[in-house]
Amino acid sequence: MNNPMPTINESSSRSPRYVVRDPLAENLDAIKTRMRATWEDGDYASFASYMEPGAIDILRGWRIEPGTRLLDVGCGSGQTAIPAARAGAVVTGVDIAGNLVAFARERAAREGLSVRFEQGDAEDLPYGDGEFDVVISMIGAMFAPRPDRVASELARVLKPGGLLYMANWTPGGFAASMFKCVGKHVPPPAGVVSPALWGHEETATERLSYGFTDLELTRRYYPRWTYPFGTAELVEYFRRHFGPVRRAFAALNPEGRESLRTDLEQIYAEHNMATDGTTWIRGEFLNVSATRR
Repeated sequence: MNNPMPTINESSSRSPRYVVRDPLAENLDAIKTRMRATWEDGDYASFASYMEPGAIDILRGWRIEPGTRLLDVGCGSGQTAIPAARAGAVVTGVDIAGNLVAFARERAAREGLSVRFEQGDAEDLPYGDGEFDVVISMIGAMFAPRPDRVASELARVLKPGGLLYMANWTPGGFAASMFKCVGKHVPPPAGVVSPALWGHEETATERLSYGFTDLELTRRYYPRWTYPFGTAELVEYFRRHFGPVRRAFAALNPEGRESLRTDLEQIYAEHNMATDGTTWIRGEFLNVSATRR
């Protein structure tokens, strides 16, 4: 939830009145522009290739039937939408990053798959009410800055009785630690709440309870997330390919970049389960399933 601070309006001769100041609302356009630029930076398609095997495992667990009208919110470069289409779902993917949408379209075309990929905002989905049987979001919708709007839109585009599946990083897991570290060095815009709150059971329940029933929330570890190199090289890989880390490094002076590099390598090492010089990240996420009321 946002926590706007009240300010006193003293322009009147009458008693001062309190006006709620919401820094998120005041800077929303700039925040959305910055978010889009962040996810378009680097090479997320390459980055996501290391996570796709695990995403496919999670997708299989969601048991989506062939012929299902499915919407993938925050589809990225298609790492979940395309496997869902291969399995027979009628898939639409939407993402805020235009270059990732373009990559996903090209990839689907190369595989001969009919998938509709579109650029759009999880807080204002460009689809009709009840248009989909299933909505999924694999580490995607959680990053939109207004979670209540996201929850409302996820419910709106689902038919009554339709299913929602989400995979969201938890507040105490690897990804949240990494983003917290980045935020310490390059603070996020005022008013933006932690995306990892989508991975907190009580918060996710509060956000979804109005539009959904039969919520099932289970903490799990990302099935397969490995790199054929060590944690020091992994920091450099994230710096080159992963937009949020790449832009953080770009915003710092040489001393700040070295400090960020040291902090990230420590976090990666703490969450590395491999002992052979490679990296196997143990990333906790909250698996969410719910039924549209």
